[in-house]
Amino acid sequence: MKRLILTILVCAGTSPSMAADARAINGAAALAVAGAVAPYSPLLPAVYKKAVEAIFDGHADSPFKDAITITADKIVCRTSNVDITARSCELTFGKSTEKLTGRAANEIYATLAMAGIPSDGAAGSVFESLSKLDCTLDPAALKDKGGGGATCNYEPAN
Repeated sequence: MKRLILTILVCAGTSPSMAADARAINGAAALAVAGAVAPYSPLLPAVYKKAVEAIFDGHADSPFKDAITITADKIVCRTSNVDITARSCELTFGKSTEKLTGRAANEIYATLAMAGIPSDGAAGSVFESLSKLDCTLDPAALKDKGGGGATCNYEPAN
C-alpha cells in the first residue's frame, strides 16, 4: 500500500514530504503560530490563553494534561512594499473579527511567514493568509522537550 501511494505521488510530481507538509505545521513553528494567535481568540478561555502564553515563553510545565486547541476561521495579514509603514491583520473567529495594526499585526504576519505559509502579493501589497487554522498543543509532549507537542493544520485562504 505504501508503495502504491509513493508511486501515485511520484507520478503526480509530488514527494511524500511535500504532500504531508503542504497544509501542516509542526514543532517550533506550530507553537509560534499558536502562541501568536491565542491571545486574540475570543473562543479560548483566559486560563488557556495564559497557559499558551506560559508555554510559548518557555515554561512547558503546564498544569494542563489535556490538549489545548487554538482555532481561527481565517487570518489575513497585509504589509506594503510601497508604504512601508502599513501593517494590518484581520483574524476571524466565528462571528468575531479582531483587527490588528502595527507591531501586533507584524508579529502575526512574521510568524506566518516564518512557519512557511505561502505569501501572495498584488499592487504594492504582500499578504500572508490562511483559513481553518486548527492548532493543538499537547502539554505532556511539550514538557518532555523532545521537539514535539505542537501541530497546526490549515487551508489556503479563499
